[in-house]
Amino acid sequence: MDFAFDARTEELRGRLLAFMDEYVYPAEPVAEEQRALLASPWDTPAVVEELKAEARRQGLWNLFLPDSEYGAGLTNLQYAPLAEITGRSPQLAPTALNCAAPDTGNMEVLSQFGDERQKKQWLEPLLAGEIRSAFAMTEPEVASSDATNITTRIERTPDGTDEYVITGRKWYISGAMNPDCRIFIVMGKTDPEGADIRRQQSMVLVPRDTPGVTVKRAMRVFGYEDHYHGGHAEVVFDGARVPASNLIGEEGGGFAIAQARLGPGRIHHCMRLIGMAERAIELMCRRAVAREAFGKALAQQGVVHNWIADARVAVEQLRLLVLKTAWMMDTVGNRGAHTEIQAIKIATPRTVVDIIDRAIQLHGAGGVSQDFPLAELYAGARTLMIADGPDEVHQRSLARRELKRYV
Repeated sequence: MDFAFDARTEELRGRLLAFMDEYVYPAEPVAEEQRALLASPWDTPAVVEELKAEARRQGLWNLFLPDSEYGAGLTNLQYAPLAEITGRSPQLAPTALNCAAPDTGNMEVLSQFGDERQKKQWLEPLLAGEIRSAFAMTEPEVASSDATNITTRIERTPDGTDEYVITGRKWYISGAMNPDCRIFIVMGKTDPEGADIRRQQSMVLVPRDTPGVTVKRAMRVFGYEDHYHGGHAEVVFDGARVPASNLIGEEGGGFAIAQARLGPGRIHHCMRLIGMAERAIELMCRRAVAREAFGKALAQQGVVHNWIADARVAVEQLRLLVLKTAWMMDTVGNRGAHTEIQAIKIATPRTVVDIIDRAIQLHGAGGVSQDFPLAELYAGARTLMIADGPDEVHQRSLARRELKRYV
């Protein structure tokens, strides 16, 4: 295993670090000022569009997509350090580079499983950053940690109109509040009585303006509405009709497509989480040397030494595990790296939550305020202990795989 950055990665890292320093970090307070003046909190601040234009001009665009026909053609190992850098400003940087979830996963689905018409109509404008999208899987009425539980129905019309009718209720549908969100990828059941519970589900493309689609409300996360990612909405599908040609792949293929989508999504989240941890460590160190308590700098307090040292050790460990996982995904595929993907999904959010928590503690009241990014970083990191499968689901699966060798 060789995790050394190759020449292309180093070149992109240098350009991206300069882009962050020159454009992204200065834009953070500007975006907040502009958002306060917008007619709707879901509208995009002008500075975000300026960042997107500059990133595209510099060739820092669609870096996440390994398919060179549509994206940068980077391997997971090449993309990992770049995603980490964007994680230092998770509200602005991923969007600026057109590398923000859920669009990334949706673009991957369309590039792998979409037909030519679907790619032309939806993938191309997503790649261009002209529209946004949402992935509708999670439901409030069932334990969505088990995706086979979903109850939304995708039924073929019997009247010869060659359509699907979608009926169901989803929530925490990321991106759905953004007015630029034009398309939902909806997962539901086409064969609820099928013998194979993993062949009951399908995925279908549903334009947001389809009659019968209602975005009811924004769901908050620890009190945040997450405007930069287009919020997380409750969405009702009440007899929404779409052409049968909007089916992605084949009937019964939804569960497999979801697994293909979530694998890269999980490692991308973990890459960005390491960047979030690095930002927290930087803020912790700056605070420690700048503030005094009880007659000496916080940096002279022994407990602060412990926090900073433990954080550095933990981040270095996590980075190696994420890089190993990326290398394995590149060399043996997502299935071959299944254990490692689950390991980073378990280890990274919980460790980064702890690091950010220490940074908040060091900042005192400032740590929970809007004057520092720590509270929002904490909310995002803590949410990832649930998103893309709760920790306990991954622990269960990983443990069963370990035990199988001894039974």
